[in-house]
Amino acid sequence: MKRLTSLLLLVVVLASCRAVLNYPSALGPRYAGAPTTTSTLHADGHVLRVVTYNVQWGKHIDRAITVLQTRAPLADADIVVLQEMDADGTRRIADALGMCWVYYPAAVHPKLGHDFGNAVLSRWPIVEDEKLLLPHIGGLRHAQRIATAATILVGTVRVRVYSTHLGTPSDIRPSKRRDQAWTILADAAAYPLVIVAGDMNSHGIGKEFVAGGFLWPTEHNRFTTALFNWDHVFFKGFTPLAPDRRFTGVVRDTLGTSDHDPVWAVAQLP
Repeated sequence: MKRLTSLLLLVVVLASCRAVLNYPSALGPRYAGAPTTTSTLHADGHVLRVVTYNVQWGKHIDRAITVLQTRAPLADADIVVLQEMDADGTRRIADALGMCWVYYPAAVHPKLGHDFGNAVLSRWPIVEDEKLLLPHIGGLRHAQRIATAATILVGTVRVRVYSTHLGTPSDIRPSKRRDQAWTILADAAAYPLVIVAGDMNSHGIGKEFVAGGFLWPTEHNRFTTALFNWDHVFFKGFTPLAPDRRFTGVVRDTLGTSDHDPVWAVAQLP
């Protein structure tokens, strides 16, 4: 009886870990849009407010919009990066916030039956974008990981932004997660002003970005999941803010939208 129970449990585990359908092309699929009306924008004191938000499985989009529109200081965001999204959910959030957006899915999630990927939203025009394939297919679901990269024009200044979702501890070893971070760092090397943000599935991975010349404002935030501080923002080429200014934080009241809390950080243009 015990052996039969173990076999049944193994069948359930294997069924729940069906392989994803990956999108292996760096060209797409790609989805993007912009507000129907535009206005003249000015960088407030040369400051950019950045938010990263893993909206678990792209569910509860209406609640996620409420969180982004009403929870201070998220409502003042200039750039929002999203993970675990599909195209329709991304479009709905961007339209509600009046932002430009670009979205690339990494795969079709077998449990959800829809696309699963990363997005960049911006109050400023997005003038370039690409899908950056990250190395190492995951072990459990054989999932491809990506970063969605966008070049944003803040006035006349170009800022490169990456929305990323690195492999989970159950999927890949820490050394492989470092390889994924180094792939982003290698791509970012060509840009003087860079923002990397997203679900890193790690705290220690921040050391790789610091070694690559990035500021790590979210290093000492409290937990962003039930147990870990895994959601981060990194800046390269920006001026450090005065130590007496609050420049990062975590928003807890998320209306049950996700197992991750949104994180915000402030960058000052040089």
